[in-house]
Amino acid sequence: MPVLTINPFLVSVIIPTYNASQYIVQAVESVWQQTYQNYEIIVVDDGSTDDTVERLKPYLNHIYYIYQSNQGVAVARNRGIEVAKGEIVAFLDADDYFLPDKLAAQVALFSTQPSLGIVHSGWRRVDRHGTPLMDVTPWEKVPQLNLESWLRWKPVLPSAMMFKREWLIKVGGFDKRFPPAEDTDLVLRLALMGCEACWLLEVTVCYRQHPGSAMYKGLPQARSLAAVMDNFFSLPDVPVSIRLIEKRVRYNTLVWIGWYLHSTGHPKEMVEFLQKSWDYSPYRPVETVINWVESFAQFYQERGEEMDAQKFLKKRYWQKLMHWTLTVGLNSKK
Repeated sequence: MPVLTINPFLVSVIIPTYNASQYIVQAVESVWQQTYQNYEIIVVDDGSTDDTVERLKPYLNHIYYIYQSNQGVAVARNRGIEVAKGEIVAFLDADDYFLPDKLAAQVALFSTQPSLGIVHSGWRRVDRHGTPLMDVTPWEKVPQLNLESWLRWKPVLPSAMMFKREWLIKVGGFDKRFPPAEDTDLVLRLALMGCEACWLLEVTVCYRQHPGSAMYKGLPQARSLAAVMDNFFSLPDVPVSIRLIEKRVRYNTLVWIGWYLHSTGHPKEMVEFLQKSWDYSPYRPVETVINWVESFAQFYQERGEEMDAQKFLKKRYWQKLMHWTLTVGLNSKK
């Protein structure tokens, strides 16, 4: 006789969407194609004005569709958490899509490690058409997921993660004050509360890169991440061990923001954030400038791109920044 397999968890897959009609069907169908079948799909339409609902009509009898006025992805995800019936929650942005074993592989880790609150995984960057660009395997750089590593490296991508719903409720869900870095804020607060996390050493989701994705939001993303850092370090229950690395965490975060702004075409604001990083730099002026350049080259390499350092160093804004660091910046620390 065949052995009956009882699925241990109902998984609630929450798909927030806003004007992503060209991608939403692929997202939904990628859930239907999962090898793990004990799930529900909750689509929270955050006030779309395109033809999202028309595209979803053939699926409405099989998904839980919620329409709300436009309030942002944090509110949309929180609405999904509120109505979810599953013990486990998987988020899927409407422009991303799961690979077939995503749910099964992550649920298996929850089954064998009941203390876990988060299971994270790798992701595949694809272009707007779904053509693969590169696989991202963050555990090679960040083997352990704890409060310190979340702070230092911030390897957060909701579509690649799975959460125990009880933890999402306990932490109060996503904070709408920090778009589009509300996901990093959530994970930091969860880690601070003691939520255990581990890696699934597999690529489980395709993360679509296109002009409307969070990766290209430039100034809002930069300012939001900086605000998340300010908020986190203002919390009264941050442990002493984390206080001791605050300056280094702030420095590295501001340098990453500077690179991110450069990569998204905001050189003026790049200069602003690198100047802020100087206040936390553990290096002397010349060493700091060298670290900025080396960090930029590394960040580009991690994204599968090369930086023309010689061309970069000749930019007028960079020349002015170096002059500031060696004069005004140096005097500011005396």
